[in-house]
Amino acid sequence: MRIDLDIISEWVKPESRVLDLACGDGLLLQQLKRKKGVSGYGLEIDHAHINECISKGLSVIDQDLDERGLGNFRDASFDTVIMTQALQTMRYPDKMVEEMLRIGRECIVTFPNFGHWKARLYLLFKGRMPVSDMLPYEWYDTPNIHFCTFRDFEILCRQRGIKIKRRLVVTSSFIDRLAAGVLPNLFGATAIYHLG
Repeated sequence: MRIDLDIISEWVKPESRVLDLACGDGLLLQQLKRKKGVSGYGLEIDHAHINECISKGLSVIDQDLDERGLGNFRDASFDTVIMTQALQTMRYPDKMVEEMLRIGRECIVTFPNFGHWKARLYLLFKGRMPVSDMLPYEWYDTPNIHFCTFRDFEILCRQRGIKIKRRLVVTSSFIDRLAAGVLPNLFGATAIYHLG
């Protein structure tokens, strides 16, 4: 399993109500149900992923977050609302975070750090948008429409009065791990934020 999903599993309270936005194949929700006894749903638009979720016995809703948002959920419907590696694909990521906190007592988001040193060097030396394992798309077919860094996200949270309960920086190498403690925006590959 991806390291960010393991960390999220640690942060979710046992037997809580969870909503997993853009849940993909349901791997995280399946793990949370099995290990933590959570109840909840996944939201997804990819029909192949929806079928995978159903085959795992998960409750999944076919819903386009950009088109419909989260208006079909009441305030405080969930203990935790999760979105992994999809915030940067949302048309209005700031509104999405606010909606996640409206329907959940807390939320957890992960996203790639576009300020990572490898992305900066790629752009500097090649003069092109980075293509890597972390960012495997060309500029014209990428689902990522809002590129942000850790610093950008933290400024947004401060401006909107969103409390950052925890932040963890996931790195791709041992050297990055050491340096990320001092310069997370430069050496962190993925951000994991626990918000309240």
